[in-house]
Amino acid sequence: MAGMEQSMALGQRREIAGYRGRSPRRLVGHAILHVVLIVVGITFSVPLLWVIVTSLKAPNKVFTYPIRWIPDPLVWSNYPDMLQILKITGRPAMLLFAQNTLIIAVAATLGSVISTAFIGYSLARLRWPERDYVFALCLATMMLPGVVTLIPTFLIYRNVGWIDTFLPLIVPSWFGMNAFYVFLMRQFLLSLPYELEEAARVDGASSFRILWQVMVPLSGPVIATIAIFSFLGHYNEFMGPLIYLSSNENFTLALGLRMIQGRFGTQWPIVMAASTVMIAPPIVIFFLAQRYFIRGIQLTGLAGR
Repeated sequence: MAGMEQSMALGQRREIAGYRGRSPRRLVGHAILHVVLIVVGITFSVPLLWVIVTSLKAPNKVFTYPIRWIPDPLVWSNYPDMLQILKITGRPAMLLFAQNTLIIAVAATLGSVISTAFIGYSLARLRWPERDYVFALCLATMMLPGVVTLIPTFLIYRNVGWIDTFLPLIVPSWFGMNAFYVFLMRQFLLSLPYELEEAARVDGASSFRILWQVMVPLSGPVIATIAIFSFLGHYNEFMGPLIYLSSNENFTLALGLRMIQGRFGTQWPIVMAASTVMIAPPIVIFFLAQRYFIRGIQLTGLAGR
């Protein structure tokens, strides 16, 4: 205990000394920057706060002026009512939509991580003819608007019988569909020392074994970044499900929320309760995994090869 107290005291003295070593101009600059960031953060949080507050209001209290940021009374029953107001095949619609969304998001995220690991490793560590040209072509697809390929891909999926199924929303992720994820993985793998790979090859390891036993364990930050991007992208996606899904029982949360808004648009507390339920998981996931996300962005692209 005494040693721990001494280390804490030493850390506090170093922190105080660090602050004393800063110039007053630099301290003022940091203070102004923090104030600006706090103001901007609060400003961008106001719409989200209004959604949450409205979900707890009575219908006749929604548009009162001035806005009452603390509902009186708190109507918690809006959330159970939101689950019971619309049912599909005898089940609460929002639960069915959430199930569909999680199936698509988890399966597509898993495919994105696995496929980009293979592709990124091939483009970063293996030598094969025209490798750099293939990578340049992969990056070029990022400049191609998605609407350009919308009709051809729809026709392909229709001809193979995938319309009104989850397959068009999941299968492309298993083939490295997103060039940005491939870029992130390649750049991160380039930053790892080549001596690790050479030592593994001396021990007789194959490329596949090097990937999964050497590269993947060291690529935690970039894998977490890709997983967060992919999950949030598929969780919030609206256009893809709108095009490929037609049955109500296959709808995702984005389509289900639009359905509830279309049918019960005048019941704003119910609509906002459904919106709160939809936006809660991404917010929780981001705050839980933000350190991995930030670390992955910081460590990606440091190699100059």
